[in-house]
Amino acid sequence: MLSEKLEKALNEQIKIEGDSSQIYLEMASWAEIQGFEGIATFMFAQSDEERQHMLKLVKYVNQRGGQAVIPAVTKPELDHTSFKALFKQLFDHEVFVSKSINELVHIALEERDYATHNFLQWYVSEQIEEEATARTILDKINLIGDDKGGLYLFDNDIKNFNQQANNNPAV
Repeated sequence: MLSEKLEKALNEQIKIEGDSSQIYLEMASWAEIQGFEGIATFMFAQSDEERQHMLKLVKYVNQRGGQAVIPAVTKPELDHTSFKALFKQLFDHEVFVSKSINELVHIALEERDYATHNFLQWYVSEQIEEEATARTILDKINLIGDDKGGLYLFDNDIKNFNQQANNNPAV
């Protein structure tokens, strides 16, 4: 059985994961309109992944005797002035999500809810991967700078980034 404090914190994380899905979806739509098929493909896949993270939390809260609260959809407010700005926001958001997950782990330990602590370890590992992916992409965008040819190649390469990362966890 979840404590009231932990249930509230998990429901806040459900909202964060839902918002994350919306952020990636907004970025995907923008990239698609700009003609960047690879970036759009990557972002659509990430949006789906974040939604799955939210659903995993919803099911967990309900299974533990709590009541998952389904959040309202919030329109992301993003800076679309450049790809660098977009990916910097993405990286910063992933850092924010990591801090939120760490706070959840802290609460689980305070509440001596070791089942939830164990459940959250998947999210801790996932956030290490998410931050590393965002950092790698941002590093590549910084290398490209304003080179249109480099951006074209990057767009072409990022289509397969999720598959490469899944096949090589060190990416």
